[in-house]
Amino acid sequence: MKLYLKFFALYLKSQMQYKVSFFLLILGRFLVSFSTFLGIYFMFSRFQEVDGFTYGQVLLCYAVIITAVAFSETFGRGFSLFPRMLGNGQFDRVLVRPRNTVFLVLASMMEFSRLGALLQALILFAYALPHSGVVWDFPKILTLTLMVVCGSILFFALFLVYAALSFFTVEGLEFMNIFTDGGREFGRYPFSIYGQGVLRFLTYVIPLALVQYYPLLYLLGRTDNLLYMFTPALSLLFLLPAYGLWRAGLRRYKSTGS
Repeated sequence: MKLYLKFFALYLKSQMQYKVSFFLLILGRFLVSFSTFLGIYFMFSRFQEVDGFTYGQVLLCYAVIITAVAFSETFGRGFSLFPRMLGNGQFDRVLVRPRNTVFLVLASMMEFSRLGALLQALILFAYALPHSGVVWDFPKILTLTLMVVCGSILFFALFLVYAALSFFTVEGLEFMNIFTDGGREFGRYPFSIYGQGVLRFLTYVIPLALVQYYPLLYLLGRTDNLLYMFTPALSLLFLLPAYGLWRAGLRRYKSTGS
């Protein structure tokens, strides 16, 4: 952790060298994310509910998703850029260093401008928390915390899968954006609105529903089942196949010789 904090300070200092550019990038990320919010706003200007969920409730689940994505993109940026590291031979330097390869790739890049989306998330939370109809107590605050934290780790795991597949394909596979960028876009609404087939897929294959839809039901009092409170923690099981795929790719890797 001490070493990671040194990397953190190093990247933050380097990206703050050009402060105007840094804050403009944050503003740009905020505006891109804000355009998605406008879609929700215009939807609810015509309809009172979507699949039984009100405006405040939809904003709550969307705020959770974009917070999770913002953190994973900021601190897991090394994995989304990993194909470039493979292509130019930089990964060879990772292999000769006395640290875990996942840690070194994770610490190879942090992009703080991605936190621009977090600014919008804070605004959405400020509106959604009192307007979602949730009666907040300690278990529900804990549930919301688990949704954000476990959601961030789950999106990080998806970036890890994206990077691991690069061992086999050299170039990154664009279809993974369906689950990363697509997860952010589809996460604007509770996943149940897309049908039972999609909900099952996002429960048992790519467990995004475990950090968004099911705990949301518990927050809204639509179920008293405590399992729904801890489904975000269950989503962390996705780390096992993600890391297993990374290890399989690592065993297959052959140096560029550079």
